[in-house]
Amino acid sequence: MAHVIAIANQKGGVGKTTTTINLATALAAVGKRVLIVDLDPQANASTGLGLSKQNRVISVYGLMIGEYTLAQALLKTAIPGLSIIPSSIDLLGAEIELVDMHDRERRLRDILAPYQTMFDYIIIDCPPSMGLLSLNSLVAADSVMIPLQCEYYALEGLSYLLSSIQKIKKNLNATLDLYGVVLTMYDRRSSLCQMVADDVRSYLGEKVFATVIPRNTKVSEAPSHGKPVLLYDFKSPGSQAYMALAKEILMRDRHDDNYRIKAS
Repeated sequence: MAHVIAIANQKGGVGKTTTTINLATALAAVGKRVLIVDLDPQANASTGLGLSKQNRVISVYGLMIGEYTLAQALLKTAIPGLSIIPSSIDLLGAEIELVDMHDRERRLRDILAPYQTMFDYIIIDCPPSMGLLSLNSLVAADSVMIPLQCEYYALEGLSYLLSSIQKIKKNLNATLDLYGVVLTMYDRRSSLCQMVADDVRSYLGEKVFATVIPRNTKVSEAPSHGKPVLLYDFKSPGSQAYMALAKEILMRDRHDDNYRIKAS
């Protein structure tokens, strides 16, 4: 069964889509079967993987309103083992159309359920808001990964998001778990970055990934070339950081699997 991870933060510009693309690529690079669900109307995960608008005739919007199946919308990428359900600007309308639908919060969960054995990881790129699309992501997910930019207001926004996750866990998805916080755009020369990182680690402890994603020009340039940074410049610090993050995730999941086996 796939591990379904929602990459979420209601604040934009924190490296959410960048983390989605590059983490998925890193996991595929070590032989995992990975699906990205681009649930952001900006469709940056789709364009960041080199998918033109012409290749996105069937998008996640059609799935959410019931026009298509996941099998019809799924596209293979240039990266072996990595597939994507692309997004489009049409998804903006889904927030309104979902309001009157039965089980509107569970649409994505029901769409993904029959296909979970096809993948090892399903990674959902959430929009930068807490509307119905993000709600669908968190109801469908096993766990939430929060990219957190090391800046002054980071902890304030994090508290709000953690509170939302707890409400969803209580009312709609009892198995939802905070998988971890990944610190992004980290500048080792900045005392503010270090202070925020220390505060987050003291607040959440082991829920903060040991790997930090540095502020790196190659990471910023790669989407304009329609490539993950691992393909654009594998030796860059950003590429190496995402490979390290993937390794950390695999170790966590292996530990959890061993724990479940022993517990049973």
